[in-house]
Amino acid sequence: MTDNKNRILFSLLLTYFVFAILLNSVGIVILQVINSYGVTKESAAILEGFKDLPIAAVSFLFAAYLPRLGYRNAMMLGCALVAATSAMMPLIPAFWMSKLMFLFVGIAFGLIKVSLYSSVGLISDTPQKHASLLNIIEGTFMVGVLSGYWIFGAFIDGDDPASLSWLNVYWVLLALIAANFVILWRTPFSNPVNEQVSSRIEEFMDMLKLAYRPLVLVFIISAFLYVLIEQGIGTWLPTFNNEVLNLPADMSVQATSIFAACLAIGRLSAGFLMRKVNWYLMLNICLVAMGILVVISMPLANQMHPGGDSGWAHAPLAAFVFPLIGLFMAPIYPAINSIMLTSLPKVQHSAMTGLIVIFSALGGTTGSIITGVVFGKFDGQTAFYFSLIPIGLILVSLYFFRKGTLKIQQSCV
Repeated sequence: MTDNKNRILFSLLLTYFVFAILLNSVGIVILQVINSYGVTKESAAILEGFKDLPIAAVSFLFAAYLPRLGYRNAMMLGCALVAATSAMMPLIPAFWMSKLMFLFVGIAFGLIKVSLYSSVGLISDTPQKHASLLNIIEGTFMVGVLSGYWIFGAFIDGDDPASLSWLNVYWVLLALIAANFVILWRTPFSNPVNEQVSSRIEEFMDMLKLAYRPLVLVFIISAFLYVLIEQGIGTWLPTFNNEVLNLPADMSVQATSIFAACLAIGRLSAGFLMRKVNWYLMLNICLVAMGILVVISMPLANQMHPGGDSGWAHAPLAAFVFPLIGLFMAPIYPAINSIMLTSLPKVQHSAMTGLIVIFSALGGTTGSIITGVVFGKFDGQTAFYFSLIPIGLILVSLYFFRKGTLKIQQSCV
C-alpha cells in the first residue's frame, strides 16, 4: 500500500472509531435517561429511531451524489454537525436534547458510512483485500464501541443513578471529533466520479434499480436481519445487566464492553480467516454458535437475586457468558457486505453502500424497538430469546445469497 493509501486508511479508521463511540452510546444513554430523567423503557427505545432513521433517509437521498460532493468533504461535514450537538448535550440536560443529538449523529453517519465504504474500493485492488480491509475497519469500529463503554462508564456515578455527571463525557467526545476533523482536512482523497455525464435523477434511479436485482434483495434481507440482532442486543444489554443481573449502573455499562470486545476480536480475526476459510461455511458455523449461546446463557440469568454483593468478583456468570455471542456474530456483517460490493463495479459502490446503510439503519431501529417493547412488557430473558428467530432466518437467506453469488462467478468464467 502506498503512503497516500495508508494515510487514507488511517483517516477512515479514526473516523469510524470516533463515530463508533457516538452511535453505540445509545444503549448507555437509554439506561441513563431512564435513571436521570425518569423516562419509560418504551419511550427511551425511540432514541434508536432518532439515530437510525436519519441514517436511512440521508443514505437514501444523497448516497448517489456523494462522489460529486467528495468523500472527504462529506465526512468533514458529518464531524462538524456532531461537534455542535456534542457541545450542547451537557449544556441542555433534557430528554429532547438526547433525541436531537442522536438525530444529528444519524445524519452525520449517513454521510460518513457511505463515504467510508466507497473509499475502501479506492485503496483495495482485489476482492480478498477488500474483504480483509472491511473486516479490519469494522473491527476498529468495535474497538471504538469497546472504548466508549469505558469512557462513558468513567463519568457515570454508580452510587447515584440520577446524577447528571455522565453528560460531561461529551466534552471529551468533542475533543476527539475536532481532532478527527483536522486529520480528515489534512488527508488528500480521490473520488471515482463516472466519466459519463448523467443527471442527479439518473444517479438516484440507478441506486433504486440495484434493489430490484434478486441477489441484492436477498442481501438486503440478510443485512437487515443481522443488524436487527446486533442492535437489539447491544442497545439493551446495559439495561439487561442493570435490571436483570442487578449490576450497578456503571458496571452495567462497563460489562457491556465484553460484547464489544468480542465483536472487535471476531472482526479483526475474520480479516485473516476470510482469506483461508470458505465464507459460507464460516458464517453458518457462527450462526449456529450464536443460537447455542442464547440457549445456554439465558437460563443463567434466572439464577440472579437482588441484593447481592456488587463488584467484578461477585458478578454473575451470565454477565460474562452471553456477551461471547459477539465473537460469532462479528464476521457476518462485513463478510456479506464485502461479497456484495465486490460483485459490482466500483462506480456502483456508493449507490450499493447507500442501500446497505438504509436497510442496516431500518434493521437497527426495528431490533431496538422490538427488544425494548418485549423487555418492558415481559422481561430481559424473553427479549433476548427472540433473537433466535432472526438467527434462523439468516441461515435461510444466506443459502440463497450463496446461490446468487455462485451464478455471478460462473457467468464471469
